[in-house]
Formats: sequence, structure tokens, C-alpha cells
Amino acid sequence: MRWTQRLRGAGVAVATAMLLGSSLAVPAARAAVPPGSALTDLVNPFIGTENEGNTYPGAAVPFGMVQFSPDTGHNAGYDYSQNHIRGFSLVHLSGVGCGLGGDLPVLPTTGDVTETDYAQYEAEFSHDNEQAGPGSYRVGLKTGIEAELTATARTGVQRYTFPATDKANVLLNAGQSLHRTVSTKVEILDNRTVRTAITGSGFCQDTKPYTVYTVTRFDRPFITSGTWNGDTVTEGSKESVSTGRGGAFVRFDTTKDRTVEATTALSYVDARGAALNLRSEGGRSFDSVRRAAHRAWEDRLGAVRAQGGGDTLRRTFYSSLYRSFLAPNIGSDADGRYTGWDQRIHRAQGFTYYQNWSLWDTYRTQSQLLALLAPREARDMAISVIKIDEDSGWLPKWGYGTVETNIMTGDPVTPFLTNAYQQGLLKGPEGYAERAYRALKKNADGVPPADSPAVGREAGKEYIANGFAPYVKDRPHAKPGDSDYDHGASATLEYALSDAMLGAMARDLGHGADAARYTARSQNYRKLYDSSTGFFRARDASGAFAGPADPALSEGFHEGTAWQYQWLVPQDLPGMVDLIGGTQAANDRLDSFFAYDRLLKDPAKTAREVWVNGPYAYYNADKYNPQNEPDLIAPYTYLSTGQPWKTTDVVHAALTLFTDAPTGMTGNDDLGTMSAWNVLSSIGIFPVQPGYDTWGLSTPVFERVDLKLDRRYYPRGALTVSAPGSSDHARYIRAARVDGSSYGRTYLTTESLRHARSLSFTVGAEPSAWGTSADAAPPALRPAG
Repeated sequence: MRWTQRLRGAGVAVATAMLLGSSLAVPAARAAVPPGSALTDLVNPFIGTENEGNTYPGAAVPFGMVQFSPDTGHNAGYDYSQNHIRGFSLVHLSGVGCGLGGDLPVLPTTGDVTETDYAQYEAEFSHDNEQAGPGSYRVGLKTGIEAELTATARTGVQRYTFPATDKANVLLNAGQSLHRTVSTKVEILDNRTVRTAITGSGFCQDTKPYTVYTVTRFDRPFITSGTWNGDTVTEGSKESVSTGRGGAFVRFDTTKDRTVEATTALSYVDARGAALNLRSEGGRSFDSVRRAAHRAWEDRLGAVRAQGGGDTLRRTFYSSLYRSFLAPNIGSDADGRYTGWDQRIHRAQGFTYYQNWSLWDTYRTQSQLLALLAPREARDMAISVIKIDEDSGWLPKWGYGTVETNIMTGDPVTPFLTNAYQQGLLKGPEGYAERAYRALKKNADGVPPADSPAVGREAGKEYIANGFAPYVKDRPHAKPGDSDYDHGASATLEYALSDAMLGAMARDLGHGADAARYTARSQNYRKLYDSSTGFFRARDASGAFAGPADPALSEGFHEGTAWQYQWLVPQDLPGMVDLIGGTQAANDRLDSFFAYDRLLKDPAKTAREVWVNGPYAYYNADKYNPQNEPDLIAPYTYLSTGQPWKTTDVVHAALTLFTDAPTGMTGNDDLGTMSAWNVLSSIGIFPVQPGYDTWGLSTPVFERVDLKLDRRYYPRGALTVSAPGSSDHARYIRAARVDGSSYGRTYLTTESLRHARSLSFTVGAEPSAWGTSADAAPPALRPAG
């Protein structure tokens, strides 16, 4: 099955039904999934393409450098509510909140080439004639042209079927993208080949420029060609160099042979790299590439076999699993060369270099999922982050391509790398564990120099001296990107979380003094506690509490409020519970936060009408926001307050927000973060202490899930999670067993997962005493003594 989008009216009806609380509505035209179907048939790439999910429906292979997808005018690429395609471009990131990528949009046209602005020559289409599946995309344009896309790791392959005409064109637009284009160079090398160099900048705001190199090879000669610079189109021209709109057109005679195929290779290194990638991965027919991409996705999705649940549940689950494997992306060429963050060329030896690091998002869910299901790639990703430090002098915060953007705040790289360490990914003679530790220690104890593009722990000096990052309103930014000073309260909480995880790593590696120091610093969350309000508050540079006292109106928190950030103390939830008055007070506050009484009466309606207020409604709320990262761990707090059944209630309610309609994402996907939350929460194991080795337990939504694991990291090679009879009605854990032995704790460690064959739950219709004993909760990471 390939997802075919039917009547636009049906999509509107689905969205309307969802707004009314029918969260599991599905377009009627979609048939039931027959037993034994390919797992790729369950993936709907259109999920999240409307209402700011910012996903893309185009073609990619797992973690590929190329994401070949249509752009409709939305700043992040494709918006399902729009009906014109400006081009099919090579680079997209799933769920980013600002314009990024969109390099070299290509569009087939007919007739004379008179327009050079893709907003003017865009082509109308209908969802009636659009299909997508893992590794492929097809659309019939209203110009009478059919466009098909597929991909390898480093190339995008396109096939266009034109009407019978002697003016069948392919426009290669180097000068427009989803971010700012700084300069372009376009060269027509011969009658089959076009080469470009595109220098761009930006992600939410300008960053240091970077260059993408492409080479496109057509399967047959074009009869004429030309270039454009600005508004001027010059037939016969072989080159265009521009700081504005620049591009090329090539023309074919399709009166007899109506089909044109082409392969475009990408490199972040140089033109030679693009040519090498074309030689290494090009030269195959469109159909053979599409079949290979399909096989790659079938193999990847086959690591998880879920049984039970309805068709909609399985579709949303496998679509989320698919999106979880889209990034980070290969950054090295076929010969191992890559452009480092020092803008010099390096060669990856013994690993594949990856790039695109939405760390503030992914450190909470996706990095753990990849460590579990794709540990070899996850290892290379961690090594790539270590190499960023070794190449450029500092660890990343939010890295795109070959540059730092400094988007978001806190210290997300620490739990990302300590997670890799805790999951066993940094073992080996290369010494990556110590290399990672040295980089993390430098990052935790210092601030990048002025000539470094990184901001690191920007407020680190004040944090170390005073125990908190100050909130300094309207402070000028020294470097592009976000500033920790603008969000001092949340930055403090994230620094403290990172200190706890670094302290645990230091202890394991034998750095005792460092371990004690970082673990003591992990208690700095207490410095923000205002006993007069019972919540965290920002402090200004003098140490005085800053901003309004109302925790739903708090200043100094990044994309959230004090209500939402109060649970971001996974290193010491018992300490947080004591601060706010004990277990009963904590449970009362959690119940208010989740609107728990209303949730029990109507989970889906509560999720949509109480929790969710809009894709970017991050502020001025006292309720759970399942659409954004600060709250992702919050439902699992009940595991530490003696009421684990409520974790299941909240998680299962939040899962209703994921549907198989275009609006079926909870906010931006953020490079697989939200998708990974769905996958892990559906399976029933969740990383409740990001950066450590603790996995919280809740009731799976499936009766059985079989995980195929890499024996290099998981000696058993497989894990079965089962909950016979699990349903909306019977969703409470009454007992748990690990390899047949009774198990009463609400968490497992990575070590126990590594050696377990089965995790089984007995479920029922009412809460039980399972997981409520004093020693059942995840452990705190506190200073000794």
C-alpha cells in the first residue's frame, strides 16, 4: 500500500472531527490493513504535514543525507492545506519549527521558461492524485506531468512523465530554499549534467553560512538548456553565479519518449564529493532504487513487531517508528570525507559521520530509542558529536549541517552523550568514553571563547559561582541563536540535570572528585525554589526572584512555565517531592496538572480540550503540554509518587493525540522526538532519567511487541514485551514478570534489559498495589551522604 490522499473535503472532515474530540477518526477511503501486510504499508508519511507538525512526505532512506520532498510554500517545506508545489528539494528535517533546508528545488514544466521565482511558476496539484510511502513519493501535477521521487543515502532519484511536447523542461532552482540563500553557482557541464554550489544560512535566524554541492545526471541528453540570474533567462548559457535567484533549465523532446529520469547527488564537502557520491550510488534505474529503499525501510521497521490493537493504532505506531529513523543524517561522503565544524575537510575512519543535532529535543526520547533499536548507528552518531568537539573546540547545542545554530538553551549535549555511555555505545579501544568525558567536562566547567560560534553553557560562570543561571531580560545576544540568560530558570534546571548525568559518568570512569562536584551541583535546582509560591522561579543577577509570582505566568522558562518545568528534576524526584510538601502534596499537584478527574471521564477529550491549546502555545498555562519537550517525562512522575497506574492513564490519554491523519502529530516532530515518545510509550518502556540507564514502565498499548536487538549490545538478541488483554478498559498493571520471575519495581535498567528475554504484564480493569512499595520507584542520583 502507498498512502493515497483522497478528497480534500475528507481531510477537512477528519480535522473537524478531531477538534470535536474524535481523536481516532480516519479517512474512510483508507482500507483496513490485511494480516501479514508489509510493515511499510502501515506507514503514512502524510501524518504531521498539517497544523505545524512540520513533517515531510517525500522520499528518504533511514538516516539518509537526502530527503527528496515537495515544498508547497510553508516555511518548513510541505503543508497539506496548500495545493501548489514550488519544487522537489533535496534536504528536509522532520518537524523543525523554522525554515531549514529546501536546497535545489526542482520542478518539471512545459512551454517557454519565463519565470525564475518558484512562487510564480509553482504547479497546482490535488491530494486525489498524490501517493507516498517509505522511500517513495508520487504526484500528478495539473500541468499534466507526473513526478516520482525516490532516494539512496546520498542521492535523490526523480522520474518525470511529460505530455507529448518538444518543450519538456526541468527547472533546477539553486537560488531559493527554505532558509536564506547567500550565493549560488550553477554550471551545465554537458548535455546530461548540471552542477551547483549553494551557500545558505539560517534556522530561525542567520547563522554562519555553509555550502551544499550537487550534481544532477539525466538518463538522456537534453536538446537545449540555459541558466537564469535574477529575472533574466538566457538560453544557451552554461553558467550562472548569483547572490540572488540563480538556476538552470534543461529541455527534452517528449513527443515519442515521454519519460525523463535523473539522479542528483549531494555533498557537504565539495563538488568532487558530489561526483563521487553520484558514481557510488547512482547509475541505477528509478524502479530499482525505489525497490531498494523499500527493502531498507522494511528491514528497519522489522526490528519491532507489534501484535494487537486496531488498524489506526498500528498505523500511528509504525508511522512514528518510521519518523524516528529519519535523523540524524549521514554527513560524510562515500569516501568518508566530511566538513567539520572548523570548516575543514576531515575523513571518518571506522565510523560514519552524522550531522543535524536537535539535541534539546532528542536527548529526551529519540537518542534512547536509537540506542535500543539502532545501536550501531547510534554509536556513530555519538562519535560524530565527539568529533565536533575535537574538530572545532566545543560540543554542539543545535547543529545543522556543518554549523552551530545555538537554537534552544540549557546543556542538552551532556545527557545525549552520557546516554550513549550508559547504553554501552562508547566502549572499545578507541577510548571514546574518556574522550567524551573530557569534552563534557570542558563544556560543564567553562564557556566557549568569543571566537567560537558555540555558546555552550552560556551562563556557566554564574551558575558555578551562585548555583543558578541568572535571568537577564533583554540582554543583548553576543552570538546568533538563543541565550541561556533569556531563560535562566529553565537553563538552571537543565544544567543541574546534566550535572547529575555527568556525575554518574565521572563516578563510573573513576573520576571521584569530579563525580562528587557534579553530583553536588545537580542539587542546584533547589536554588530556584520559592517557598512563598511553592514553585521554581527565575532569579535575576542579584539573586532576587524575578518575574510574576503566578507559576502559570512565569518568565525565564524556555517554551514553558513553572507548572511545566517543576517535574524536570529526573535526577532527584524524591527531593522535589519533599520540597513541595511530600507525596500527597505532589500527587495533588500532579492531578491538577493533568486534570486527572476530567481525564478519567474522557481521556481523549481532556487531551484535546484541556491539555492542547495550539501547536506553539507554550506559555501561560498550568496544565500538561504533550506537544512540547519540557513535559515529555512528566507523566512518569507518578512512578515516583506511589501511584504508577496514573502514569498509564496519562500516557494512554496522550497517545490518543497521535492519529493517522495529516493533523495527527502533537506539535513539531523535532527530528523524531515526538515520534519516539509515541513508540516508547506505546511499548511501555520509557527513559525517565535521560542521560542515565533507567527505563520507566507503563502498560503497553499492544498485547505483544517483539523487539529484534543487536547482539553486539544485547546478548539475547531479542526482547518480548507482552500484556495479554491490554485495552482501554483493561489498562492497569496488576503484576509484572521479567523472564518469568515476579518483578515489583516501576523501572528497569539498561543492564537488565540487555540480558532479559521477556517483560510481561498482567493487566486488569482496576488499579492495583503493583509498583507502590517504598523501593519500587526509580532511584535518585544524589550526592553521597
